[in-house]
Amino acid sequence: MKKTLILVRHATAEDQSFRIKDFDRNLNSKGLSESLAMGKWLVREGVKPDIFVSSPASRAIKTAEIIAGQYKLSVDAIETQSGIYDGGPRAYLQAVTTVSENHSVLMLFGHNPDITYFAEYLSGASLGSMKKGSVAIIEFKNQKWEEISAKTGDLVLYKTPKQVREEDE
Repeated sequence: MKKTLILVRHATAEDQSFRIKDFDRNLNSKGLSESLAMGKWLVREGVKPDIFVSSPASRAIKTAEIIAGQYKLSVDAIETQSGIYDGGPRAYLQAVTTVSENHSVLMLFGHNPDITYFAEYLSGASLGSMKKGSVAIIEFKNQKWEEISAKTGDLVLYKTPKQVREEDE
């Protein structure tokens, strides 16, 4: 059975400062707008995640909440996994390989540089650096979640908020 992984880098957040811990940085107005645009675009494109998993950091969970809202889902539907925040690509892999086989489309919200490394690791594609709020969709044919590893997926789409805004103009 085909599995689809939708990787979402959190949208633009407030700048880091000595007053705010990195973990607690929130989305700024640009990030709120990016999240909303990407959520609307995903719904319009017919992308239908059946499980949402996010880093618990404020900017990632808020991005997830806004996008889930476009699917008319409650914020309670979003699972958080602490390792996604600072556990490196291995934590991303664990988040994917432990998903129940009842799900076929996983949307995972995280941070650079790990989310870019992870997308490249799974697909063998070269993304450079995922832009804030961008989405990478990777498909895996005839695999279980637990079997996913290096270069087992195909990058089928990479889309940035800027590209979505330009299409909407």
